[in-house]
Amino acid sequence: MAFKTNPLAQQLNERLEQTAPAVSGMLSPLGRRLYFPKGILSQTAEAKQKAQRFNATIGIATERGGPMYLPSMHRHLTDIAPADAYNYAPPAGRQTLREHWREKLLAENPSLRGASFGLPIVTSALTHGLSLVGDLFVGEGDRILLPDQLWGNYRLTYEVRLGAEIVTYPFYASQGSDASAAEAAGFAGRGFNVDGFRAALAEHAEGRDKLIVLLNFPNNPTGYMPTPAEGRAIADALAAQAACGTRIVAVTDDAYFGLFYHLGGESMTESLFGLLAGRHPNLLAVKLDGATKELFVWGLRCGFVTFGPGDPATADAVCEALDAKCRGAIRGAISNSPMLSQALVERALETSSIADERKEKAETLRARAARVYEVVARPAFRESFDPYPFNSGYFMCVRVKGVDAERLRLHLLDHHQVGLIATSPTDIRVAFSCLELEQVEPLFEALDQAIRELRSGSQRIAGDR
Repeated sequence: MAFKTNPLAQQLNERLEQTAPAVSGMLSPLGRRLYFPKGILSQTAEAKQKAQRFNATIGIATERGGPMYLPSMHRHLTDIAPADAYNYAPPAGRQTLREHWREKLLAENPSLRGASFGLPIVTSALTHGLSLVGDLFVGEGDRILLPDQLWGNYRLTYEVRLGAEIVTYPFYASQGSDASAAEAAGFAGRGFNVDGFRAALAEHAEGRDKLIVLLNFPNNPTGYMPTPAEGRAIADALAAQAACGTRIVAVTDDAYFGLFYHLGGESMTESLFGLLAGRHPNLLAVKLDGATKELFVWGLRCGFVTFGPGDPATADAVCEALDAKCRGAIRGAISNSPMLSQALVERALETSSIADERKEKAETLRARAARVYEVVARPAFRESFDPYPFNSGYFMCVRVKGVDAERLRLHLLDHHQVGLIATSPTDIRVAFSCLELEQVEPLFEALDQAIRELRSGSQRIAGDR
């Protein structure tokens, strides 16, 4: 039996078709079915405003006007009110937290000032945000364009769960006669492959009404952030393809936003979202970010999804409809994100010292990245590996020579007690975010030694030397 679309979903669809037909055409089949129900939650919201005598609406236990709780639990929360820890949060998140995060976006992304974009919606970190994007916009057989240097979980999220097709292009531009000083020092590539991106965009949009483009900067696994010129070129290419008639959902995965070290030259210091919002009616920008990395609270699982429609004239109506559909997706999957996490992040954002605290931690990471940048460029390592350009985030990658990366990874574990990640048959990822300064040089010396051992056929362990 065919699914009958709920009247509330139909109303949202009709509103989008009237105000932004291009955005309506971006929705997946599930996205068209989604809506936020007028059920328990909406009735509870009304009761909070009017039920002054008795409020017996929501499914929590209360006593003395607040949520019931166990002293053995609450004694660990010395200055958090029970209501900020144990109550359910609204599906879209705490209103004040959403407003604070929007203020943060405006402060850190000058291109957004004066732009029309939605109020951030709270997610259970970035992976949940990616899943919500899939719910709204990714259907079976849809095509998603990514660079070949990508986070592997994208495949689980979109190919395995939703049946989409991921297609890739080379992340780095090839070396050439205009090689930079970094290349002369042995770095593999010349920065982001703008020409390859532009060509892949045109190729994979051919014959399709819709294309999803995922942009992850600073990139995992490479730790690369585009230069300002590269960023403008990426945005221009997307706008040009949208002007050709392709409906484009441009998703910016900004998990490592703010960690910019400018190694080898200046990088962008704002999200591509600011260059894409309001750019063209056929281009919908979707920003994914979060407190997880930006505030160093990975386990709190607090992220955000923000919509940046392409037509400023209808942006408010589009954001209202997408907000409702997104709340419906959250309600139907996890109900809401944890209240305690949101309360903690909200308090942190209201703390006057937070900017200085973040700057201090970012400087620690910058010093580690700079040390890696210095060490990996040494001529002594040229025969074993070439580093890829990196300038931001948590990671960097090397292209190993003459050995299989997975075999190398296992050899490093078994014979050198070193843990790294093999991301392809040729590439190894190093998370310098979890290395102390004094550990950087010994790690890359071990990497070099392990490659030499495998190439020579030696299986001697470190203690036999």
